[in-house]
Amino acid sequence: MSYNIIFYFSDQQRWDTLNSTLMPNVFHLGEEGVLFENSYTCQPVCGPARACLQTGQYATENGCFWNGIPLAENTKTLADHFNENGYDTAYIGKWHLASDRFPGKGVHCEKTAVPPERQGGYKYWRAADVLEFTSHGYDGYVFDENGKRLDFKGYRADCINDFAIEYIENHNGEKPFFMFISQLEPHHQNDRGHFEGPKDKIEKFRDYPKPEDLTFLKGDYEEEYPDYLAAIHSLDENVGKLIKALLDKGIYDNTVIVYTSDHGCHFKTRNSEYKRSCHDSSIHTPLVFGGGAVKQAARKAQLVSLIDIPPTLLSLADIAVPESYSGKILPVNTEMGEERDCVFVQISESHIGRAVRTKDWKYSARAIGSGWYKPRAVHYFDDFLYDLKNDPYEKNNLVGNKDYTEVLNQMRKLLSREMVNAGERKPIFHKALKTRK
Repeated sequence: MSYNIIFYFSDQQRWDTLNSTLMPNVFHLGEEGVLFENSYTCQPVCGPARACLQTGQYATENGCFWNGIPLAENTKTLADHFNENGYDTAYIGKWHLASDRFPGKGVHCEKTAVPPERQGGYKYWRAADVLEFTSHGYDGYVFDENGKRLDFKGYRADCINDFAIEYIENHNGEKPFFMFISQLEPHHQNDRGHFEGPKDKIEKFRDYPKPEDLTFLKGDYEEEYPDYLAAIHSLDENVGKLIKALLDKGIYDNTVIVYTSDHGCHFKTRNSEYKRSCHDSSIHTPLVFGGGAVKQAARKAQLVSLIDIPPTLLSLADIAVPESYSGKILPVNTEMGEERDCVFVQISESHIGRAVRTKDWKYSARAIGSGWYKPRAVHYFDDFLYDLKNDPYEKNNLVGNKDYTEVLNQMRKLLSREMVNAGERKPIFHKALKTRK
C-alpha cells in the first residue's frame, strides 16, 4: 500500500520555534512520529534550498546557487519521480525556481504565470514563482497549471492552506498523492521590510522571550519578533486544519506529513539581513515526519541535512533513489540509516562561503569575490570556528586562536572532504584576512 505524502514547507523558520506553545499541532506530530532535533539546511537562501530539495543535489551540482537561477528544463524533479511511480502530484504556494536572474534576459515570471515547462513536473498547480511579489501578508494571487490567475482574500498562509485542503477534498483517491505546500510565512515581506503576522495574534507574542543567540547582538528582533512568531503560530493552526481535512476524508492513517523550513533567521544580527550565514540561527531548522503512516515515535539527535530529505521522501514511497542524489536516507519507519559525522553548508550571494558543522564544532571559510556571480572558488580563508559544546550561541570566534590550531586543521580537512564529495575542487585554505566577531 502506497502512502500519501504531504511536504509542508515554511520559509525562514528557526528551529527553536518548534515547541508546544508556538506549534502545538506540529509538535504533536513530532511526538507521535519522528522529530529530528539537529536538522540543518545545506543552503541558507530561498531558491537554492528549494533547488536542492527538488533535485536531491547540492546547489553547485544543480546549478541554482542563488535566487534567480531557474531549474534547467530537463531537470528531473521529485515530481517526475513520483509521477513515474503511480502518484498524483501537486504544488501549492511559493516556487522560486522559474525566473531568470538578469533583468530583460530569459524568462521572467516573478509576477505572472509560471510556464508549464517550468513547473517542475507537478500536475496540479496553485503557485506563484515569487509569492512575495504577488501577495502581502493579506491578499494576493497565484496561478493554476494553465496560467489562470486565482485571487485570494485574507491572511496569506490561510489562503495557501485552503488550496491544499481543496486538493485533499477533491482528490479521487485512485492514486496516492505527493503534495508540496510551500508557505511564504514567516519570511518578511520584501517590499515593506517587515514580517507580517496575522493581526489578531501579534499582541499575544509581544512579550515572548527572545532567543539567547540574538540578544547579545544588535538586530531588529525587538520590533520584528512578535510578527514572526504570530506567523509561525498561524502556520501551525493551518497544519491543524490540514490534519482535520485528512481525518474527514478518512486518509490520515495512510498519510505521511513532513514539516520543515528552507533556513532559519538571525534578524540582522550576523549580517545586514536575515540568513546567508553559517550560524545556527541561520541554518538550524525544524524537521518532523508525522501523520498516521509514520509507525514509530522517536526524538532523534543525529545530524541531518536538508539534502537528506529528497532520498527519504522517495524511500517512503518505495521509489528507487537516483545515484545522483547527494543525501542519506533518514531512519523514518525504520531504525536503519547512515548517520552523518557533519553537515555541509554552501553559502552564496552575500559571499562565497562553505561550512561544516559537527555535533561539537563549526568551521566556516570564505573566498574573495562576489557570491552573486561565482558559485565556487579554490582559495578560501578561515572565517569562523566555534566550540559548540562550550559556546552553543556562537559568541566567541576561535579563528586565529593558536590554542585551537589542531581543531582548525581537522575541520579544514572535513570541509575539504565534503566539498570534493559535492563535486567541487579540493580547496586551498589560508589564514583569515581578519578575525570576524
